[in-house]
Amino acid sequence: MNQPLAIAPIADAWNHFHAISHVGHIADDQDYEASIQLTDALISEGAMEETHPQHLLFMTLNDLVYAYDQRHNAMSAPQSAQVLRFLMEQHGLKLAQLPEIGRQSEVSEILAGQRSLTAHHIRNLSARFGINPNAFF
Repeated sequence: MNQPLAIAPIADAWNHFHAISHVGHIADDQDYEASIQLTDALISEGAMEETHPQHLLFMTLNDLVYAYDQRHNAMSAPQSAQVLRFLMEQHGLKLAQLPEIGRQSEVSEILAGQRSLTAHHIRNLSARFGINPNAFF
């Protein structure tokens, strides 16, 4: 027989995590920025690699940021995908060489029009390539 799930220890752990990270449901720009800061720190630590101990945390944050961006900041997929494809060709980049976006599969989905670049992606790509963010619109 299945044991009932003990919610109290999970809630305690969640409350502790949320108190020190300020990460949870992204309801506004302040929550969004806290999630972006932690995501950027995790990228700096190498958490994009699937073998990294914090990879699941990184992926969870990525999903939260992506969901918020889709609700509030979704960009035109065809235009931004064309710009991204052009930049990759000009710089001889492969799908796995864009940490500003994430995993190779995410880059592939963006190029295929199945996913949109987020404001966070565009900000980082613009900084990397020295272009105006408006180029993606």
